[in-house]
Amino acid sequence: MEERVQLEKTFKPQWIWAIALGSAIGWGAFILPTSWMGKAGPLGAIIGLGIGGLLMMVIAVSYGVLIEKYPVSGGEFAYAYIGFGRNHAFVCGWFLTLGYICIVALNASALALLGKFLLPSITNVVFLYEIGGWEVYLGEVVIATAALLLFGYLNIRGASISGRLQYLFCIILVAGVCLLTISMLLSPATDLANMRPFFKPEIPALTGIIAIIAIAPWAYVGFDNIPQAAEEFNFPPKQAFKLIIYSLIFAFALYSFMVIATAVAMPWQNLVQGQPVWGTGDVISDTLGAIGVMLLAVSLCMGIFTGLNGFYVSSSRLMFAMGRAKVLPQVFSKLHPKYRTPYFGISFSCALCMLAPWFGRPVLLWIVDMSATGVTIAYFYTCMTAYKKFSWSESGQLDGITAGPGKKLVALMGALSGIGFLGLLLYPGSPSALGTPSMIALAVWTALGFAFYLLKRAEFNQIPKGTLDYYILGKAIPEPPSTKYAEQLPVKVDL
Repeated sequence: MEERVQLEKTFKPQWIWAIALGSAIGWGAFILPTSWMGKAGPLGAIIGLGIGGLLMMVIAVSYGVLIEKYPVSGGEFAYAYIGFGRNHAFVCGWFLTLGYICIVALNASALALLGKFLLPSITNVVFLYEIGGWEVYLGEVVIATAALLLFGYLNIRGASISGRLQYLFCIILVAGVCLLTISMLLSPATDLANMRPFFKPEIPALTGIIAIIAIAPWAYVGFDNIPQAAEEFNFPPKQAFKLIIYSLIFAFALYSFMVIATAVAMPWQNLVQGQPVWGTGDVISDTLGAIGVMLLAVSLCMGIFTGLNGFYVSSSRLMFAMGRAKVLPQVFSKLHPKYRTPYFGISFSCALCMLAPWFGRPVLLWIVDMSATGVTIAYFYTCMTAYKKFSWSESGQLDGITAGPGKKLVALMGALSGIGFLGLLLYPGSPSALGTPSMIALAVWTALGFAFYLLKRAEFNQIPKGTLDYYILGKAIPEPPSTKYAEQLPVKVDL
C-alpha cells in the first residue's frame, strides 16, 4: 500500500469563515440585484434569498456532523463514498470539480467586466471577435489571465498566505458593503418608497420568490468549501458547523444590503425595464458620484478576489483527494516540495480557466449555470449520507457524535431540498430552468465523465475497499489486502 499523503494543519477558524463567506459573495452580489428584482421585486428577492439561506442551513446540519466525524480533504466526494460507494463518489466528484473550476473562471471574467465599466480605455483594447453577442478584447483577456496567475501563485505559496489574504479581503468586503448601503440610504436623492411595489406585479408573489429560491445553491455556494479544507483545520472540526452558519448569515445580509442599496435609488420598475448593463453601478454612480463608484469598485474587487482565492482552495483540495483515491491521475495528490500545497491541482485549475476569457462571458455563463447542477448533486449526496448514518433512536450516535432522530429528520429535509433545487434547475417548466445552451453543456460534461469513468473503471474498481477507505478517509484497514496496492500497511495513522 502506498503511503497516504496528508496536508498540513494551517487553517485558522477565521480564515475558514472567510473562505466560506468570500466564496459565496462574489460578483453576483454587485451585478445581479436588478436581475433579481426583475424576477420577484425587491422584497420578493430578499425573502427568496432568506428562504434559500435557511434551506442551506438545513443542509449545513449534515455537513457539520460529517465534517466533525470525517475531517478529510474531498468533502462531498468522501461523503458520497461513505454513503453509497466508489461509483457514486466519482459522480459527485466529477460534477463538483467542474462547478468549482467554473466559478474560478467566472470570477476572473468578472474582473474584466469591472474594467469594461470603469476603465474601458484599458480593457477594450485590441478587438478580437464577437461570440454569443459579446465582443472579446485582448485587454480583458489579459486582465482575467493576470488575476488567475496571481491567485494561483499565491495559493501554491501556501495555505497560510491564502488564508490571511482571504480574511483581510472579507473584512474589507463587509465594511465596503455596509458603508455603501448606509450612504445610499442617507442620501437625499434616495427614498425607501422607490422599493414599492415590494413584489413584481405581473406574477404571483410566490412565483417570484420561488424563482429566487432556485438560485440558492449558486448564491450560497461557498460554505461547502469548508469541508474541502477540513484536513487542514488547526482547530477542532466540531467548530465547522458554527462557521458555516455564520458565513450563511453574513452572506444573506450582504445580498440583502445590495438589493436595498440598488432599489432605493429610483423606482425599481423603471430601472429594471431599462435593462441596464450594470444597474447597480449606474444608480450608485448617479447618486454618490466618484466616491460611490470607488467604494463599489473596491467592494466588488474584494468579492472577486475572495471568490478566486476560495475556489482555488476548494477545487485543488477536491482534485487532491480524488487523486489520492486513484480516481484522477496520481499527480494530483503530489504536494509542492517546499510549500506543501497541492500545486498540480492549483496549476491545472489555472490553466483550464485561462481558456475561459477567450470564449466570451455569455458562453461562460452558460457553463456556470449548468455547474449549479453539480453543486446541488453534492448537497444531495451529503444529506443522504447523513440520513443513512444517523439514527431514529434517541440515543443514536455516529462514533461518539450525537446523531439522533432530530438530526436524521433534518438530514432528510436537506436531501429533499437538494432534490427540489435539482428539479427547479432541470424541469423545463420551472421558473429557473436551465436554458438550452446550459443543458447542452451539461450533456457534454456528463458524456465526458462517462467516457473518463470507462477509461479508469478497471483500475479504480480493483482497489480493495479497505485500501480505498485508507486513501479517502485516512483509516487503517484491519487486514492487509492481497493486491498490489496493499503490499505494506502502515502501523499508525495520524487522524
